[in-house]
Amino acid sequence: MKKLLIANRGEIAIRIARACRDYGVASVAIYSDADAGSLHIGHADEAYGLGPGRPAETYLNIAKIIEIARRSGADAVHPGYGFLSERAEFAQAVVDAGLIWVGPAPEVIAALGDKVEARRIAAKVGAPLVKGSDGPLATAADAVAFAREAGLPIAIKAVFGGGGRGMKVARELDEVGALFDSATREAAEAFGRGDCYAEQFLDKPRHIEAQVIADLHGNTVVLGTRDCSLQRRNQKLVEEAPAPFISDAQRARIHAAARAICVEAGYSGAGTVEFLLSRDGVISFLEVNTRLQVEHPVTEETSGLDIVIEQLRIADGLPLSVSEAPASRGHALEFRINAEDPGRGFLPTPGLIDKFRAPSGPGIRVESGVESGSEIPRLYDSMMAKLIVTGATREQALARARRALREFQIEGVASVLPFHRAVVNERAFTGEDGFAVHTNWIETEFAGLPPAPRVDAVAGGMIRSFIEIDGKMHAIGLPPSLFSGLRADPSAATPVVEADDNALTAPIAGNLQQWLVEDGAMVAEGEIVAIIEAMKMETRLAAPKAGRISLKAEAGNLVSGGSTLATIA
Repeated sequence: MKKLLIANRGEIAIRIARACRDYGVASVAIYSDADAGSLHIGHADEAYGLGPGRPAETYLNIAKIIEIARRSGADAVHPGYGFLSERAEFAQAVVDAGLIWVGPAPEVIAALGDKVEARRIAAKVGAPLVKGSDGPLATAADAVAFAREAGLPIAIKAVFGGGGRGMKVARELDEVGALFDSATREAAEAFGRGDCYAEQFLDKPRHIEAQVIADLHGNTVVLGTRDCSLQRRNQKLVEEAPAPFISDAQRARIHAAARAICVEAGYSGAGTVEFLLSRDGVISFLEVNTRLQVEHPVTEETSGLDIVIEQLRIADGLPLSVSEAPASRGHALEFRINAEDPGRGFLPTPGLIDKFRAPSGPGIRVESGVESGSEIPRLYDSMMAKLIVTGATREQALARARRALREFQIEGVASVLPFHRAVVNERAFTGEDGFAVHTNWIETEFAGLPPAPRVDAVAGGMIRSFIEIDGKMHAIGLPPSLFSGLRADPSAATPVVEADDNALTAPIAGNLQQWLVEDGAMVAEGEIVAIIEAMKMETRLAAPKAGRISLKAEAGNLVSGGSTLATIA
């Protein structure tokens, strides 16, 4: 390859652009109008615009991305993670265009991306498995029927997807139908297909995964394990390598199963095989992520390998740079730094970052897609950066993490930093009394945090904009003094909104996806009446009081944070 198009955005696009420089190939960035000021644009050698619109019109638009690859002269494509990274049709379109695809073959993505087929492959090689549905579930009634047969709790999961999106855990029979509908909506929004299946859910399990790399010469190597049990909404917040507090036998079982699944599937590239580990030691195959993982840096730190460069080598037809897993060196922790308020149920908080000051020092690595003055758009997920901390032992890594998290400063938007600062001192996580964290520990056992104060960020410094010529980005910076004579239209000022105890308000700007009640219906206090989607997450809105509800906003429309959606008399 000579020039690589990065079909992604934010911190992972920057990570790949840096690997391109290290590997000696040119890079091409793409960006939506909402990302016109994103840092990843400047890290690539070239950048091309995708135009306006939601992800379906930009980062998920296969034809548009292939056309940019053609115009830019790129001869290879790296999908990063999320978006199109696990879409077999995108990989096939890249191959059909005569370009190098950085990832497993399209047919392998299709086989393992179909979670039902992946379970069949896992069963064939003898990997441990819990009971699951025979295939995708057609209706909510089918999901209820499976729950009755298999027993609760069950997990309802997107057939084509990953990253925790399109996954719901049902613990009560009367919530199965609604959660099935929610999972299918999330799956359709995130992956373009809403198919979902169900399987038994191990209660209070740990999430353990194995990082695999495989070349086109028959070499398949498991680089080690990771623990990713600290999650909210089934999406990871803290990861570490190697997975602590598991036995040698459990580690060997996970390594062997992960390798066998990838060999059977004909896998090449970097991939992750995920498992659940119950409190009584039962291991169950979960899924294969046919892409680079968000948490790949902790394995890089403990193995000494650059996994992204290994991906590029494999795509170029070169053998792996190692013939077996390197001996693990020390321990590494990764903290996802999301724009979310842990004191408000990890509610996403898009907006302008007034101050972003990352930590440094021994054992500290920061992978960021933002800086002071960056904007977090509401169209995309909430991750701003990743903090990776390495030590000779887990204890040293935790000590360095406490120091680094104390140094980390973010102002203007709420962040998950308060949660991270708290969790590194939680005995359930530090392990003095045994490792007690599991995948729904945050929702069920974490004591919680106070809500973050509301902060209106103030932009400062250079005013940055861009000129697009023939679809290619040309950045410009203008001093604020140039605009000192201009005044905003007074009529456009934000109106003062008085609090209304009878109002159901939007907690965040987003898409009012669905009303769950009819206009004029009687509702109970705490009843879920609406769903808002923002930053790739569904937020369920509860009635603040009992009474008759009058709907003031139409489903399917965008709503602003704080706006009145309904009143209850």
